[in-house]
Amino acid sequence: MTATVNERVLGLSPYTPGKAMEELERELGIVDSIKLASNENPRGPSSTVRVALQESIESISRYPDAAGFRLKRLLAQQLDVSTDQITLGNGSNDVLELAARVALSPGTKGIVGEHCFVVYPLAIAGAHGQMVVVPSIEWRDDLSKIAEVVDGETRIIYLANPNNPTGTYFTDLEIRTLLDEVPSNVWVVIDEAYFEYVSEDDYPNGVDLAKEYPNVIATRTFSKAYGLASLRVGYCVSSSYFADLLNRIRQPFNVNSMALAAAEAAIQDTDYLTESVQMNSAGMSYLETSLRELGYQFIPSVANFITFDCGEDATSTYDRLLRLGVIVRPIASYDMPNHLRVTIGTHAENARFIEALESIH
Repeated sequence: MTATVNERVLGLSPYTPGKAMEELERELGIVDSIKLASNENPRGPSSTVRVALQESIESISRYPDAAGFRLKRLLAQQLDVSTDQITLGNGSNDVLELAARVALSPGTKGIVGEHCFVVYPLAIAGAHGQMVVVPSIEWRDDLSKIAEVVDGETRIIYLANPNNPTGTYFTDLEIRTLLDEVPSNVWVVIDEAYFEYVSEDDYPNGVDLAKEYPNVIATRTFSKAYGLASLRVGYCVSSSYFADLLNRIRQPFNVNSMALAAAEAAIQDTDYLTESVQMNSAGMSYLETSLRELGYQFIPSVANFITFDCGEDATSTYDRLLRLGVIVRPIASYDMPNHLRVTIGTHAENARFIEALESIH
């Protein structure tokens, strides 16, 4: 091909999702496999969400509410913000990309950490920006170095808190120190896809930071703790100014009617959320203890997954687990070729993973 393209896209690799159970079973003839690769809630949707989805079928022939009025109103009440500060997305990935498209233009820069979520480079390249990668320290973004590399061409910084795939987090003091140093014309995206799972006292609230710092955009999702991954619904909270800019380039009807109905039900089901977080905490403790007993080093995580070091290229361990019907996530694409990431599952799934790992250890 000789047609002109965005050259930054040529250097990217497509996003690779976790292997589907159907794919594994089709390839290897395995039955009863388990998937601990994509950081999904293993409980499935709540009963209230199931009812809402059933009722929403009646209007499936109609376009959804493009403004997402009811969901925005519920979020605004819960978060103590105005509805014009909320932008809905087809998953939080959508708003992460929209932010790049608003902030970046050819010749400008976006900053990411060394082991950042893979969507950030995709968003920056797609918006014709130049990506600046800052080396991490002990699997955590170096916030002081990020502040140092900001220059006149910098337009956006992406931070995940907690980070995927490491599970590490920044404290409130660390984030505020960075925000106080970054010029107010640089947008700082704080991706909080896993914030519901975090219990540490010094963990900051990105929405509260967005109220205090006009250049902060806090993104969240219903895909993880709320168990709505396949419906793709997320959102961000920002200044009303930035939200207006996002809505100028947002695709119409970017969140479908079933997703809206499910999210509206999910956000009101506090018991489901509490139980999911408790189940995750118990599962995390079990996997940490078991990995230690097997002699594996892991990165302490505050999310719903844990990343462990295989001591060598992780491909062999990954493949052997696959043949035992256990799907985890290789993360060589995150510059972590010796590590595997494991989602916290049900107790039975966690136990099966440990049994499989022990059998090949």
